[in-house]
Amino acid sequence: MTGVLWALVAGFAVLDWYAVWRGSRALERLAKPLTMVALLAAALSMGAADSVSGHRLLAGLVLGLVGDVALLGDGERRFLAGLSAFLVGHLAYTAAFLPAGPQTLALALPGLVPVVVVVALVARPVLVGAAAQGGAAMGVAVAAYMLVIGAMVVTAWGTGRPLVAAGASVFMVSDAVLAHARFVRPWPRASLLVMVTYHLGQVLIVLGLLR
Repeated sequence: MTGVLWALVAGFAVLDWYAVWRGSRALERLAKPLTMVALLAAALSMGAADSVSGHRLLAGLVLGLVGDVALLGDGERRFLAGLSAFLVGHLAYTAAFLPAGPQTLALALPGLVPVVVVVALVARPVLVGAAAQGGAAMGVAVAAYMLVIGAMVVTAWGTGRPLVAAGASVFMVSDAVLAHARFVRPWPRASLLVMVTYHLGQVLIVLGLLR
């Protein structure tokens, strides 16, 4: 059964990527949430309900699903709703990672490298663009999001689990691309890159925690 569920995750994800590539909003509204529903089912089939880390992981996945649905709509209000869902979802992931590994300084410190690289590349223009588009409130919300996802990545590395560390780092890349395309400068196929890295990050996190 687990194999069937992972096949559904892959199938729905590829269908969503195709929808984004083709610009088919109707297909995307179907495939995007179904990918996360299938991933939730796959996580449950791997025993996510049997541990504290698993419970928190499930909470993060549910919040990811909520954020996905919110971001299917347009407008600042829908964006803020999605941002809020993902912010709390990253907190849930951070809480899932803490008991999943030793969290030693030697393990966690390398996680600062991808965080520093992403911050150096996109933080300033994204924050300036967010404040210009949505005012101080949007700027503060985006800054808070950056801090939370940075903490999530560092604690992911602290687990000592390569798949979890890679998944969290790829997830951060997805968010960085989305933020740059929205607040700084739209660029071709950014949405496709966002979804591919987003799904890959989520899958790696689930496999790394539950495998």
